[in-house]
Amino acid sequence: MLNNIGPMGLLLIAVVVIVLFGRGKVSSLMGEVGKGITAFKKGVSEGKEEIEKEKAEAALDVTPESLDAAPEETAEKDKA
Repeated sequence: MLNNIGPMGLLLIAVVVIVLFGRGKVSSLMGEVGKGITAFKKGVSEGKEEIEKEKAEAALDVTPESLDAAPEETAEKDKA
């Protein structure tokens, strides 16, 4: 059913919406939709940055446990 709307049908729907709700309401609604889309894109990009930062931190921490110990502890383990 919605596959056959076409450009004239969309224009008719837009005119009916403007007549029913008024230009001011439609304009403010579209402004809110735009703000929502902007906030969503910002959230997605911040999420990606956070994931990339976590991956970078995990990649930096590749030292084996035997090297994490203090040199004195390693020397004591070697003597025993």
